[in-house]
Amino acid sequence: MIGKKIILASTLIGVLAFGGEQFAMSDSDRAMYAEMLENNPADIMVESGNEYMEEFAGGDEGLAKFLGVSEDDLPAYIAGFPRYIKKLDMVVGLDQVLQALMAENGHKPFKLKSKDMFAMSAYAKSIANEEKINIDVNANPQMKAAYAMGDEVFNTKRGGRGLSCMSCHSPDVIGGILRTQPLPDLGSEANKAAATWPAYRMTKSSLRTLPRRFQGCMNNALLAVIPLGSPEMVALEVYVTDKAKGREIAIPGLKR
Repeated sequence: MIGKKIILASTLIGVLAFGGEQFAMSDSDRAMYAEMLENNPADIMVESGNEYMEEFAGGDEGLAKFLGVSEDDLPAYIAGFPRYIKKLDMVVGLDQVLQALMAENGHKPFKLKSKDMFAMSAYAKSIANEEKINIDVNANPQMKAAYAMGDEVFNTKRGGRGLSCMSCHSPDVIGGILRTQPLPDLGSEANKAAATWPAYRMTKSSLRTLPRRFQGCMNNALLAVIPLGSPEMVALEVYVTDKAKGREIAIPGLKR
């Protein structure tokens, strides 16, 4: 087809058609996307997350106290997640911190896969809106190990088709279209994945976190799904977040 470059990739299912997002979204989808940019449906969900924070975690003050920082320093500190938390003795995502804080306050923690946790996590990360991602993968041995594991998870081919995260995000295929969606550079200014999740997914009509999006990719590729909160999943989030280091956080994001 004139104007469309076709490439074949043995590691991907089917054909990737290059040409930009116009091939991935219909006119009606683009109109809906533009409208939602102004009125993100996830805004009300983030507000629910704020209410959960107040009820179960002591609000911003309770989170800051748990993390051992001042409320003034909380936004910049949140911009450094995932990170090693000494009192938990492991590298964790922000959602796992919220679980621990809820438990400390005598509440049953939300499950990592629950919509309530998605909302609470989105609110907590939104505290860092307009901050730049400042994850430090060399901060300590634990973060170095997490980054190395994340690198391995991202690049290791597995499953019957021999696919990895890199199969859809290598320089060779970025910009192609798979399952009607562009294959993005995860650290680019246009995508800056780690800075814009949790996000509202139009195709799911719901708020999702970045690790939950990873699971969706794994499902689509027919790979064994890595559990939320596992060392491997946290490590993958560390690796991908590092790609967006320096990008400005804007939560909730909006994704097709």
